[in-house]
Amino acid sequence: MRRSRPSRYCLPTLWEHQSQWDPSPLESPVKTSNFDSNLHSPDCMSHPAHHTVVFFWTIGPKEGWQVYSSAQDPDGRCICTVVAPEQNLCSRDAKSKQLRQLLEKVQNMSQSIEVLNLRTQRDFQYVLKMETQMTGLKNKFRQIEDDRKTLMTKHFQDLKEKMDELQPLIPVLEQYKTDAKLIVQFKEEIRNLTAVLTAIQEEIGAYDYEELHQRVISLETRLRSCMTKLTCGKLMKITGPITIKTSGTRFGAWMTDPLASERNNRVWYMDSYTNNKIVREFKSISDFASGAESRTYNLPFKWAGTNHVVYNGSLYYNKYQSNIVIKYSFDTGRVLAQRALEYAGFHNVYPYTWGGFSDIDFMADEIGLWAVYATNQNAGNIVISQIDAQTLEVLQSWSTGYPKRSAGESFMICGTLYVTNSHLTGAKIYYSYSTKASTYEYIDIPFHNQYFHISMLDYNSRDRALYAWNNGHQVLFNVTLFHIIKTDDM
Repeated sequence: MRRSRPSRYCLPTLWEHQSQWDPSPLESPVKTSNFDSNLHSPDCMSHPAHHTVVFFWTIGPKEGWQVYSSAQDPDGRCICTVVAPEQNLCSRDAKSKQLRQLLEKVQNMSQSIEVLNLRTQRDFQYVLKMETQMTGLKNKFRQIEDDRKTLMTKHFQDLKEKMDELQPLIPVLEQYKTDAKLIVQFKEEIRNLTAVLTAIQEEIGAYDYEELHQRVISLETRLRSCMTKLTCGKLMKITGPITIKTSGTRFGAWMTDPLASERNNRVWYMDSYTNNKIVREFKSISDFASGAESRTYNLPFKWAGTNHVVYNGSLYYNKYQSNIVIKYSFDTGRVLAQRALEYAGFHNVYPYTWGGFSDIDFMADEIGLWAVYATNQNAGNIVISQIDAQTLEVLQSWSTGYPKRSAGESFMICGTLYVTNSHLTGAKIYYSYSTKASTYEYIDIPFHNQYFHISMLDYNSRDRALYAWNNGHQVLFNVTLFHIIKTDDM
């Protein structure tokens, strides 16, 4: 499997193998996350067992370099993290040198203060001793005042001895005063330096970026190794949605090309489910959100339904009032292929629950191009066909036992069809069919139908997200996939 690229949009992705989108339509994608300096287990591939792979990706406003890492948590799951600080922070510029010099200066001053502190603590003991002796002298003077004549000689001698003991304390007290002044000066200087350091750290960050940049190289290699061992995943959870735009009628489709290059961020928009031939193109998700249309295409035939797909630069759709499928090239503006999908119902014979001529549904995933429909021969139940993207020929088909008219919408992920039980509020993923194993199961994966009526739901393997048309709102859902790690022992 090819390495999954991050979203092209400036809509942050959080991968628990999921991509989380932020509604702000920024210009270019950047992958960031929290940097963990305590990564453990140098090689998360050492266990031959199955693991759940968890990714954390986010997107910020500026492009930057990336840190890839991998580790294992206590449950044996492979944790892959991506971090991307801004590129200009990783250079060894004058501010970084200034910060380093100031830190060294503060460290030296802290050591000097520690020495002074030890000295003043020592001298403080002398002061305490002096205080005791001064108290004794005070008492002696009182006794002398009481009986000058009788005790004069004796107490005078005692007084002289006390004064002799106090004599060495005089230079100590002078030094103590000097040290105290130095400590005050040092504290003031450190206070000033701390303010400067805080300002610099707020501007360029608190990390040693020289060291961090070196870790990037090592961690990137480890994540790439982790990524190469990923196989297709099983859907576990759907979160969101994030509303990208509100436009058009109640029914429609919008999409991007899962096979487009990383620089190709075009969005295509097809409003309504019938009586229309106009496809609107936008250069990026930002242009789409703002309504900055780049060009339009006038198709040779009207489309039926909303279940179109753009795949490798061409639009695949169902021709109105027929079971003919069309391949239309955006680059040449011509129909490259058309073919009747044998026995497929059309024109609301076997639509999804919401109707809208949704009989034939094109979709694409990591494996290729698919068509989902129903036939009389299969009693109106869903048929899954893998389609040759060049000729539109059916390569292989699977007949399921799920009635097409009971399905709200459906989409393919890694060769598995996922079917919702409704298009209205309370809809959930209710049924799945694996083309790899030719088996099905009933599942229960809820998702939030925010605007109450879904007329299009398609998976994009490049973005790892579900595109949906939700009652005149163009939205994105995040998906969480359970991934199996292939080790050398498997």
